[in-house]
Amino acid sequence: MNAVEPAFVRNRRFYDPLWAAAQLVPPERFNTWRMIRRLLPPADGLRLEIGPGLRPRLPLAGSDFLDASPAAAAALRAAGGRAVVGSADALPYGAGTFGLIVALDVIEHVDDDVAAFAEITRVAASGAALVLSVPLDPERWSRFDETVGHCRRYRIDELGGTLARLGWRVEASASFGLRPRVPGLVAAGMWMLAHQPERAMRWYNRMLPRALRRQPRLATVPGLAIPPGRTDEVLLIARLQSMGY
Repeated sequence: MNAVEPAFVRNRRFYDPLWAAAQLVPPERFNTWRMIRRLLPPADGLRLEIGPGLRPRLPLAGSDFLDASPAAAAALRAAGGRAVVGSADALPYGAGTFGLIVALDVIEHVDDDVAAFAEITRVAASGAALVLSVPLDPERWSRFDETVGHCRRYRIDELGGTLARLGWRVEASASFGLRPRVPGLVAAGMWMLAHQPERAMRWYNRMLPRALRRQPRLATVPGLAIPPGRTDEVLLIARLQSMGY
């Protein structure tokens, strides 16, 4: 990994060929859909998803998408979304635009996450909802994080403090994602992603339908109440209480 290379460039180089070889999966297939559907703003409200790749969680029609990958943005546009190429720390939208913002597994990929959180707050309308997920615990840093382009893992109390300072109140939280259970298989997958990405994506496309059928139901709890040391990734639902910028 080139330490001086901007994360945006590194992520685009890594993910663009992967998304070019992947299949778009509609949001209804994911365990986040029931929650997202409840949070959708009124018919005239705008909504934004940052960094969806080809795994969008917002409805394609009527949603704005921003991704580092030109291949992903093109596929989202072809499927009916409004998609542009860009970075989370420089959002090309006006202040107070969106009633719902989704950023799953995104902010940990950005060099300047302070700027990314500030930008999300800037483009959010007063009272907007934010659905955010990030990996937890710097002590769990592994080869997986390096391979997929993470810049950091988060401490849950620091994450909550950052959001609170910007005017967000966490309404609910949940354990999110699947923690790898077979280190040897994970290592093999990481090697394939790094050295044979097209083959890795063909295998992933074959396995994804089975994995989606086995998704656990997303179980949220009120507030920020994730058991420390037991959750590899957290999903938060937050509400903007003040404009914060």
